[in-house]
This record gives sequence, structure tokens and C-alpha cells, in this order.
Amino acid sequence: MKKSVLVPLIVASALFMEQLDTSVLSTALPVVARDLGEDPIHLKLAVTSYLLSLAVFLPISGWVADRFGARLVFRVAMVVFMIGSVGCGLSNGIGELIAARIVQGIGGAMMTPVGRLVILRTVSKAELVASLMWLSVPAIVAPIIGPPISGLITTFVSWRWIFWLNVPIGVLGIVVATLYIPNIKADEGVRFDVKGFILVGLGLATFVTGTTTLGLRIIPLWTVAALLVVGIALLIAYAIYSLQTSEPVLDLRLLAIPTFRLALLGGSLLRIAVGATPFLLPLLFQVAFGLSALNSGLLIFISAVGVMASRFVSVPLLRRFGFRPVLVGGTLAAAIFLGVPAGFTAATPAFVIMGLLLFSGFFRSMALSCVHALSFADIETNRLSQGTSISAVAQQLSLSAGVTIGAVILEFSLGGRTGTQLVQSDFVPAFLGLTLIGAAATIPFLRLDRAAGAEMAGRH
Repeated sequence: MKKSVLVPLIVASALFMEQLDTSVLSTALPVVARDLGEDPIHLKLAVTSYLLSLAVFLPISGWVADRFGARLVFRVAMVVFMIGSVGCGLSNGIGELIAARIVQGIGGAMMTPVGRLVILRTVSKAELVASLMWLSVPAIVAPIIGPPISGLITTFVSWRWIFWLNVPIGVLGIVVATLYIPNIKADEGVRFDVKGFILVGLGLATFVTGTTTLGLRIIPLWTVAALLVVGIALLIAYAIYSLQTSEPVLDLRLLAIPTFRLALLGGSLLRIAVGATPFLLPLLFQVAFGLSALNSGLLIFISAVGVMASRFVSVPLLRRFGFRPVLVGGTLAAAIFLGVPAGFTAATPAFVIMGLLLFSGFFRSMALSCVHALSFADIETNRLSQGTSISAVAQQLSLSAGVTIGAVILEFSLGGRTGTQLVQSDFVPAFLGLTLIGAAATIPFLRLDRAAGAEMAGRH
């Protein structure tokens, strides 16, 4: 098997674990909340605590890989992720679940970015788009089987097995990584930026904690505001500091590269909209419509079939039209379909819901795949580790923001009327808001040069 196919498929075993874990947890969230005696919206802390941990440790993923070797870091990260997964399955309260999710996040912070770094350094630019598509194949399977598996597990066994499934997958990933992934290191030792890591780590931690608790009423509003202000101040301080040091933990000078900057900005807006969907849809189907976790999962899984289908058209479209038209058209279509669930009711036929979710998965996958490839089109090889770290941090912040925005809108909708049970009308503003955020992502993409990423798109 070609290296451009084999290495991505191995790396994807880690991405498969993460995606399966996230998709099944999102679907089972109402069941887990009921079992632990928690509010489903409050239990989103179990989702965002993982994203918080990722955000803190992602900045050093590139440096760690350069220092100790990609293969070693990749395998250790998978072990840490499995330990966190076992802890999640043994949790008896929301505090224990959050702590175990943080451990998972430490492992996840190293797995996928380091794996992508291996691909970027071993595959030529001409093959990179197709290679990144291969990277996504096992990860696509996870969202397809995740919701139905979640429904089956929560209905007939226990939600705890959602996390324990990661163990055999992780063991397999470690074995094949040992056999086939090269232990790539930097040619020269790079100084670890301790001051920068403290600034950006604390900044991300306080900011994400503030956004996570916003609207949940679990800590005073002034505390939330203080966390947000301190987080923003620390991140601004880091931005100023990073431009004055030669080897920052996150080199923001990469933002001077137009393709990287515009892909990062547009991709972040789109991921905010996409990130809220796995949180909102299970609540809509299970809480508002009264469906079981299994039936909810069977409805949601169809969107991943659309994701799979997009793999067969993205590369030909890029070769024919280039990045800018595909990104603008795909993002706009994705934004429209992200807002479609606002019109769902308990009486909407299942085949209509599944058909619309299928198209939603198709367009958002096509757009995000192109964004990811374009991000690295013009970055030099010796700066790829920095590029993967910055890109990964932006991804996770966007996904965390998406969950938070979705939950805050639900809280406002619920607080604006009498009653404590979520109903269909509470979800309308949330889904329409996703459409607006997703549509805004087309603005940076419109600023791309017509020839942007031409070599990577195979147009030379």
C-alpha cells in the first residue's frame, strides 16, 4: 500500500477513537445526565472540559513531537487517552466524569495533531489533499456507527461502555503505529518556550472556562465575566510576547501567510456552527420530541453518510474549479443546511429529516476538508509543526465555542417563557444562529486569490 494511503489510515485510528467517543457521548448525553442526576445542559461541561484540556495542551504538541519523535509521542498519547476513557466509564458523578475527560483531552491534544504532522512531512503537496481524505475515512465511520451504537449501548447495556470501547481501538492503533509510523524529529533542537506556554495555557484555560460556564448559572456572573476578561488579557499579552521572541510556543507570524490566515478565520467560523450541531440535535430529538436514544441515533447517523459521499467529489471539484469557488459554494450550502433543523417538528417524517441531514453532512464535510488542506498550502516544511499546533488550537476553540453558543441560546429561549422542559420552539433561534455564523465564514474565503493552493489542488 502506498505511503500516502497507509500512514493516514494508521493515524486515523486515533481520530477514530476521538470521533467515536464524541459522537456517542453527544447522542447519549440526556441518558448520562438522567443516570447521574444532572441537567442535560449542565452536563455539557463533560464535553467542553475535554475541549478545555485540548486547548491547553495543543500548543505544545508540535514542540513535543519535534523533541521526542512523532511515533513515541503518538503512542504515549493513545495510552493516556485510553486511561482517561476507562476513568470516564467508572465515573459516578459529574465531577469524576469531567476529571476523566480532562485526562482524555491531554492524550487527544497530542494524538491527532502529531499524526497530521507525520502526514504533512511524509506526503508531497500534490498528493496531500487525497491523503487527508484517506485520513478521514476511519474517522467518517465513527460518526456513522457512533449514534446507533450509542443508542444500542444506552438502551440495552450501559452508557459506560461508550468509553470502554476506546481500549481495543487504542491497542490496535499502538500496534500499527509501532510497525509503520516513522519516528520523525526536528533536525535541530528547539528551545521550549516556558513563558509563552504559561501565558497561552492560562489564557486559553480561563477563556474556555468562562465561555463554558456562561449561561449555566453554576458560578456567579461576575466570576464568568472575570474569567473572560482575564483570559482575553492573557491571550493578548501572549500575542504581543510571541512577536518579540524567536521561538514562541505558537508562532503567530504564520498568520502573515494569506492562505493560512484566511483558512483559519473562515474555518473557525464554520466549525463554531458545526460544533453546536452534535450537542443540539440529540437534545431536540430526545428531549423535545421524546425519541429514544436509539431512534435519535438512527436519525443523526445519516449525516455521516453525506460526509462519506463528499470524499468522492471534493478532489475532482478542487482540480476543476480551485479552492476559492469550492470553499465559498460549499460553505454557503453547509450554512443553509445547518439551519434546516429549525423547521423540524415531532410530526416531520423521518425520511425527510434523514434526507436533509445527509445533505448537511455532505456540504460541511466538503468545506472543512478543503479548509484543512488549504491551511498548509504555503507553509514551509520546517514550520509545519507550528502550523499544526495553531490550527489544532483554533479548531478546538471553535468547537467549544459552538457548544457554548448553542447552550446559551437554549438557556435564553427557555428563560423567556414559563416552564422548565425544552420544547421545539426553543431550538429555532439556535439553529438559525448557526446558519448566520456559518454564512459569515464565506467572507474570508471570498478574499482568497483565485490561484490559492493551486499546486495542492492539482491544477498545475
